[in-house]
Amino acid sequence: MASHGGIQIPSRLPLLLTHEGVLLPGSTTRVSVHSARNMQVVRSRLLKGTSLKSTILGVIPNTRDPEHDTQELPALHSIGTAGLAVQVVGSNWPKPHYTLLITGLCRFRVTQLLRERPFAVAIVEQLDRLEQYTEGQPLDRELRELTQNFYQAALQLVGMLDMSVPVVAKLRQLLDSLPRETLPDVLAAMIRTSNTEKLQVLDAVDLQERFKKTLPMLTRQIEGLKLLQKTRKPRPDDDKRVVVLAIRKGGVFPGRQFSLEEDGEDEDGDDMAVLERKVKEAAMPEPALHVCLKELKRLKKMPQSMPEYALTRNYLELMVELPWTKSTSDCLDIRAARVLLDNDHYALEKLKRRVLEYLAVRQLRSTLKGPILCFVGPPGVGKTSVGRSIARTLGREFHRIALGGVCDQSDVRGHRRTYVGSMPGRIINGLKTVGVNNPVFLLDEVDKLGKSLQGDPAAALLEVLDPEQNHSFTDHYLNVPFDLSQVLFIATANTTSTIPPALLDRMEVIQVPGYTQEEKVEIAHRHLIPHQLEQHGLTPQQLQIPQDTTHEIISKYTREAGVRSLERKIGAICRAVAVKVAEGHKMSKSLPVPGQEQVGKGEDSDVTAPPEMPIVIDQIALKDILGPQIFEMEVSGRLTLPGVAIGLAWTPLGGEIMFVEASRMEGDGQLTLTGQLGDIMKESAHLAISWLRSNAKTYHLTNIAGGADPLEGNDIHLHFPAGAVTKDGPSAGVTIVTCLASLFSGRLVRSDVTMTGEITLRGLVLPVGGIKDKVLAAHRAGLKRIILPKRNEKDLEEIPVHIQAELAFITASTLDEVLNAAFDGGFPAFDICNSKY
Repeated sequence: MASHGGIQIPSRLPLLLTHEGVLLPGSTTRVSVHSARNMQVVRSRLLKGTSLKSTILGVIPNTRDPEHDTQELPALHSIGTAGLAVQVVGSNWPKPHYTLLITGLCRFRVTQLLRERPFAVAIVEQLDRLEQYTEGQPLDRELRELTQNFYQAALQLVGMLDMSVPVVAKLRQLLDSLPRETLPDVLAAMIRTSNTEKLQVLDAVDLQERFKKTLPMLTRQIEGLKLLQKTRKPRPDDDKRVVVLAIRKGGVFPGRQFSLEEDGEDEDGDDMAVLERKVKEAAMPEPALHVCLKELKRLKKMPQSMPEYALTRNYLELMVELPWTKSTSDCLDIRAARVLLDNDHYALEKLKRRVLEYLAVRQLRSTLKGPILCFVGPPGVGKTSVGRSIARTLGREFHRIALGGVCDQSDVRGHRRTYVGSMPGRIINGLKTVGVNNPVFLLDEVDKLGKSLQGDPAAALLEVLDPEQNHSFTDHYLNVPFDLSQVLFIATANTTSTIPPALLDRMEVIQVPGYTQEEKVEIAHRHLIPHQLEQHGLTPQQLQIPQDTTHEIISKYTREAGVRSLERKIGAICRAVAVKVAEGHKMSKSLPVPGQEQVGKGEDSDVTAPPEMPIVIDQIALKDILGPQIFEMEVSGRLTLPGVAIGLAWTPLGGEIMFVEASRMEGDGQLTLTGQLGDIMKESAHLAISWLRSNAKTYHLTNIAGGADPLEGNDIHLHFPAGAVTKDGPSAGVTIVTCLASLFSGRLVRSDVTMTGEITLRGLVLPVGGIKDKVLAAHRAGLKRIILPKRNEKDLEEIPVHIQAELAFITASTLDEVLNAAFDGGFPAFDICNSKY
């Protein structure tokens, strides 16, 4: 037996392989058991009449998911943690599995593996020897200093938390009661650290090295809390709001009397005197003040029964309420801004970098005008929510203006006061709503503005979004200039093709492409799943969606650039689980539950009923809830005949793969195009036919009868599937050439290749747009080889590195190079050409 400061662990331990986390000595964690080996450990050692408190397991971190274990035992990590299973719960839905609550005791090293089946058993050597510190032996100087520094940092971290929370108070008591030599393991398990960092702490057998590994993690957590506290400072007028609220609710403050005048109302005074005082205290510019005093003078002479009296008074009250000089101070802490942006949004590095650049310049120049940004990307990638996060990062007010379907310029500029029911435009009304002159304005869906007999709202936005003009923006209702130069305008759009060129020229366009599958998985587990659990009244203890299941949803149930459909699918899963939770459905009624087997004799059994278990969604449960998979990878099955090629297309919803099919039959040389094509794509098809006919001899292309002209005596039918979808653009040129070359030569195009590029009549390949979206679409479809125009090589820098590593990119400047890369073994043109030199 090995001893550990009074705790004895067996020299032979059954091994439990975990992939969800790292168990450290002194910490407690839940471990899901799905694999055959781990299930045998639970059944043989925990559910066979043995008391849980006397059963010690060896918990080994495993880099491979045990869910997919094979007959061969994976390579074991050399160091593990001896743990005590204090609770076992089991369920049969969606399939038999257990969840263990395990407390770590001490480290051990595997010295010899005795057996692998039915579960692994090994001879272990205990590594922790803390009894030498707890029995009063003096520490060396460096270790003593490290221990003291770590303890002080732990006290500082706990002191920054809310002591009224019971968990925090208990943690404070633990700091005083636990031996300080155990603190690195305990705190490393509690603070936010990655599994890699926890593995480093586990491998740090030497106590001094363990303190050195853990202290930077603790310091990082403290710095993060400091940054968050700086960004959450109360506004200077909070105290005033409290006073006003207390007055309104009849609050009493001893020793002081308040009048309703502090709330901005003077019911006993003359209305005109109050309005005049407000006009003079509004700090308006001289032109606006002059107009207001003139209107106030007219108002005093009007009888209240006149219709114009109410219009003039409403105008003056609006002028008083506008924030002529009131503004919020920007939070210019770049590190805090970076933390907030990273917490709110995963990926979107271009957007985050632009916001940080703005903050850096604002630190150097306080009078910087607000930039005019335009986020362009597919739906569901987070353009609108990023605008809200930017406002929160800067500490500014946020206001969203929906422009989709707006077709009246008065929505932007307002109505003239000569009209009945006139009102200011959305810009001025938004400033009145937020109460400051430097908010963040989000102009949503600026690409969907309309046009009607009432004017063009896109033309009205030219003044709003021009930094050289918006310092004196004149709303028709106000009829005096208002300074919009401090407003941070952010526009969103799905495409720039419908935005007028003059308006587009005034905005700084930032492309927001779609997410990769890995990014979607991270977004789902960081944001979407917690949000949906909260929306459906569930907790992580009731529902768990593993990353493998999330990846399955992304690849087989959604095909989009953003994450909206993904969130809807997660919501469907939450609703299905909510029904079972609400009904109190007992999973064990129809099937025996492993967790309800006899655990031991006595009343202190720790095994709970299956309803306490979290419901883990796997592939079987996913199919039950969401039905059969919607999207299947059908690429290779459609390239079994000559005359088929795969292209890449860009849409406002992101990139897509596009099949091109061709067939020929006897006829008189007619070319038929189907698939709801635009004029540009039809021209690309005629260009492809002309180039192939002019190079038919070079490439040995023949017609049905074996003649040199591929069109002589033939009719060609070129079809683009998904006929209900309109298709246009020049980027399908190389795909059409490859498809027709395959048809005329009788050779198959490689099943793993896709391509994009514009062609010329002389066989050149010209650059196209939307490269990142197209590459992501090819990656989603499982294609491994992409042919791109040579001049688009620079666009590959935007592709994530891990995706570039999985794909092969071939850049081509001529159609000769395209055909050589698209067919196995190249295309015969090169042999013929070489023989001519």
